[in-house]
Amino acid sequence: MTFESLLPLILFALVSTITPGGATTLATASGAHFGFWRSIPVMAGFAFGLGSMAGAAAAGLGSVLLAFPALQIAMKILGSLYLLWLALKIGRSGQPNQASRMAKPTGFVAGVWMLWHNPKGWAMTMGAAASFAMLASGPLTLAMLLGLTFSVMAAFSLTLWCALGQLLARMLSASWQWRALNLFLACLLVASIIPMWRD
Repeated sequence: MTFESLLPLILFALVSTITPGGATTLATASGAHFGFWRSIPVMAGFAFGLGSMAGAAAAGLGSVLLAFPALQIAMKILGSLYLLWLALKIGRSGQPNQASRMAKPTGFVAGVWMLWHNPKGWAMTMGAAASFAMLASGPLTLAMLLGLTFSVMAAFSLTLWCALGQLLARMLSASWQWRALNLFLACLLVASIIPMWRD
């Protein structure tokens, strides 16, 4: 297996993970409020969640999950409610280092949980498994390849978004600026729910 043969998969995973969505918005918000180091657990949760989802999709679990419409609806409802709750927390939070509703950063398990309740993520990783199946000799090899690629690309992309959040935090000084940023990030998070409900 050469780098040239892996490049399309790497680019697919990079584009899929770097475009704005729920995970990137939360990474930005966490970077702004808690800094890079305290945001590592949630970013690791997102990266592990997406990588494990891609591996499971390649191994066949994704098609089993998506074969049941009732399960898809339940996943959408749970995922949407969780994102709405997080958006409310972000939108109502204040400046960092002040008493606010965002007293501590989101953790590793919450990051994994959020990714695994996203049917759009399952559809995307299943598409990757179908498109790049020829890169591996079998489902287990494909699962490891996709899992590693999506984890690494997600970690890279989320690092950039978290760093952007930290940079924004250094630029903001007034409380109204923080309120505007928090409301903007909350609205982006709510908007990220819409693609989840599109067929």
